[in-house]
Parts: sequence; C-alpha cells; structure tokens
Amino acid sequence: MNTTNAPTIERPSAISRFFKGIGLLRESPVGMFGLALVIFWVAMAIIAPVLPLHDPLAALVPFQKIMTTMPDGTHFWLGTDDKGRDILSRVIWGSQRVLVWSSLATVVAYFFGMMMGVAAGYLGGWWDEVISFIGNVLLSFPVMILYILIVSYLGASGINIVIAVTFASAPGIMRIVRGLILDLRTRDYVAAAQTRGEPAVRIMLVELLPNARGPLIVDACLRLGYTVVAIATLGFLGLGLPPPDPDWGLMIKEAVPLGSFAGHMMVIPALALSSLILGFNLLADGLREISLRD
Repeated sequence: MNTTNAPTIERPSAISRFFKGIGLLRESPVGMFGLALVIFWVAMAIIAPVLPLHDPLAALVPFQKIMTTMPDGTHFWLGTDDKGRDILSRVIWGSQRVLVWSSLATVVAYFFGMMMGVAAGYLGGWWDEVISFIGNVLLSFPVMILYILIVSYLGASGINIVIAVTFASAPGIMRIVRGLILDLRTRDYVAAAQTRGEPAVRIMLVELLPNARGPLIVDACLRLGYTVVAIATLGFLGLGLPPPDPDWGLMIKEAVPLGSFAGHMMVIPALALSSLILGFNLLADGLREISLRD
C-alpha cells in the first residue's frame, strides 16, 4: 500500500491555540476585563525601559503631590516619595519585578507540584503514601508562616522567595494533580498506551498531564494572584525583594510611618497591587466559566 501521498494531519500551533482561547474568553466579560488588567501590567513591565520615566532610584524633590509640575518643567504625574523618588517610575518598574518573580515562582512550584502529583496519582502504592505524607506535612503550616520561616532563614532575595513559594504552593498543586490523575488513569487511551508497552514516564508526561491542563490553567491564574500577594506581603514585612529597587510592598511599608501627609505614597502602589491581583482572579473566573459551558 502506497502511503507516500497520504494526507498529514496538522496539529494547531501554540499561537493558533492561544488565539482560539482568546476567542472563547470573549464570551466572558469578567474574564476579558481580567485579561485586560493583566495585559496592561505586562505591557507596562515590558515597555518600562523605553518609557520617558525618571530614574526610579534618583532622589529628586521629596514629598511632591500628584500632578505636580516644577518650575523647570519637570512633571511628577503621581508625585514623589519622602526620598524624592518618582512614584510613577517606581510603580511601573515595580510591576516588572513583581511579574517576573511571581511568574518564576509559580512556574517552579507548578513543575514540582505536577511531578509529585502525577507520580502519586499514577504510580500509587508507596509513592502515593510518601508524597502525600510530605505534602500534608507542608500543608499543615500556615502559608505565611512558612514564607516567613524560609525567607528569614535563607535571607531576603528573589531566589529565596521562589524557594519559599515552591515549598508553600507545590503541595496544594500536587493534591489537585493527584486527584485529576486518579480519574484520568482509568481512561481507554491510558490502557492503550500501557498495552503498547510505553514507559510509565511517557504515559505520565504525554498521556496524562496534557489532559489535566484545563483545571490547572485556572488554578495557575489564581496562584499567580496569591504569589503576588505573598511577594507584596513579604516586602511589607521587610523580607521581600531587596531595596532600593522598586517593590510595591516595600513602597507601602515606607509610606505607613508618614501618615496621611503621604497618603498618595501608600494608595498608589496599593491600587496597582490590587488591580493586578484582581486581573488574575477575574481571568481565572472567566476561564472557569468557559470550561463549565463546555
């Protein structure tokens, strides 16, 4: 039989799947609004180097209010802080740090959480018992206490925040993945792969995990919001990203002792933080709404 001219099945590319997902998300106004907020901050983080902003670390004129114009024509659209640093510059550059570290921490947590969950759910037996026991031990700690313990011991840095988020989030991700895999491993395509003699690693990574992606994408959006909160909270406690680089949580902390005199120094980064978290949460709600329709 001649198979040289047999038609080939073209799989949709990642870009086409992305735009298809955006098309489905248009059915959810809540999800679209959340996506718009997330895209806004991602765009600000990307174009921050080319925007006509003041140096976020430069000490200019302290305690300037919103929409201040100096005699020399210098504009401070969102005012300055007690050290004379431009708040607009620090908020925009701060979005870059928050998004980079929160995304990295969430990706690393998901990697370890998914590997633990798929191994526990598919292999079962003592694998399931050991992995579930480790996860339950870590989940017994209050999340913020675990963050503080790890970062206090290792020191305040971006990498150590990633480690703390991984320890705190991976067990929860593991339990979600494990539950999904326990259901998926009974499907016919898994039995067919086992019959073909495919190794367990290939079955877990190729047959099982891709089919569990729907709920995990929704959970990932929510966890990105949780991670942003964690980074901001650690920054407020002095355990976040090291100063003097802009960090939203640290900006709020620095404004607290100044009271109502510097209210804009506190409110502006708080609004930026809230809008980003709201964006991730609404995006997750929109994705969940679309998945329930299907």
